[in-house]
Amino acid sequence: MKKELFLNKIANNVLTLLNEEGRNIVSKRSLNSPRAIGDAVQSFLSEHCGLQRCIPKNELLSFESDFERRSMEDMAFYDREKNYYAVDCKTHNESTVFNMPNLISVRRLANFYRNDTNTFCILLVAYDIENDFISYKECYFKPIESFSWDCLTIGALGWGQIQIANANVLKFVPEPSRKEWMLQLCNNLEVFYDEEISKIGERKIWFNDIKEYWLKR
Repeated sequence: MKKELFLNKIANNVLTLLNEEGRNIVSKRSLNSPRAIGDAVQSFLSEHCGLQRCIPKNELLSFESDFERRSMEDMAFYDREKNYYAVDCKTHNESTVFNMPNLISVRRLANFYRNDTNTFCILLVAYDIENDFISYKECYFKPIESFSWDCLTIGALGWGQIQIANANVLKFVPEPSRKEWMLQLCNNLEVFYDEEISKIGERKIWFNDIKEYWLKR
């Protein structure tokens, strides 16, 4: 099965499952907490085998969800052709004006993508609150290279952190090329690092003035 169709089928299954079994996975008191809902959705899909149930059985070789909190994947699986899918689960409240989720360190992704059988996937679940229940509106399950750079940015954390600029505005590449996407990442990092060097230079000058102030006291 073609990867895009395979992942879209899983996304549709996840959306159906969440609306059937996951509308009250948090208490009413926690409905206003995006973090509580995000943790609950991830737990439902991993610890309770929700995602595993959504993968066509004839396409699934193995599934794993026991990862440390600092791991890049929340869940992972191998398909029948032994391709590895690392899954990062994200949730988005459509009622919020702005949401900028972190995805992955640029260094981690660069190392992970040295193996062509590896795919880093974003499982993004969009929801709203209706009548004291969670109503799941959209589910996207896509390789990171499906996300257009028009909707991504790089944050100044470690070597650089790939982020969705605003989860309300997503743009996908119809037929993504991993090579082209990774080359664009490298080009974007050149600009990003140059800007960071410039910022550091300005900060050094500023603190040199502070040092002179204290030396004269």
